Amino acid sequence: MIKVFRIAAWLHRLGLPLIPRCLYILNRLLFSVVLPPGAVVGKDVRFAYSGLGTVVHARARIGDRVKVAQNVTIGGRAGHYAVPVIEDDVEIGAGACILGPVVIGRGARIGANAVVLEHVPAGAIAVGVPARAKPHRASPDA
Repeated sequence: MIKVFRIAAWLHRLGLPLIPRCLYILNRLLFSVVLPPGAVVGKDVRFAYSGLGTVVHARARIGDRVKVAQNVTIGGRAGHYAVPVIEDDVEIGAGACILGPVVIGRGARIGANAVVLEHVPAGAIAVGVPARAKPHRASPDA
């Protein structure tokens, strides 16, 4: 899935319109993932279950080493042009929705089924509907 996206994104950057669109449709049919070639996806990004049910906005930016679980939505919001920016080393739980002009800070974690409508600071954990960021506490064993 990610390899098909990388080829489509490369061809999109070269200005070829038809082949990237066909690869996008192939990803959509085979893996049920909406990952347009215009989206910026960093290195070592992992989509659980080949991105099953994942939707990513065409202008979204995803940093390096991000883990995205299944059924995640990274998209726009009515009345806002800007879309989410996911920084490096973020983990996004299953079913989470990250919507609108938000920045998810480096190393943050988004809980399963959380609906993120506000910025999440680096290293924080965001949970709930709507999601509230809570500072991450190290375990007593560490």
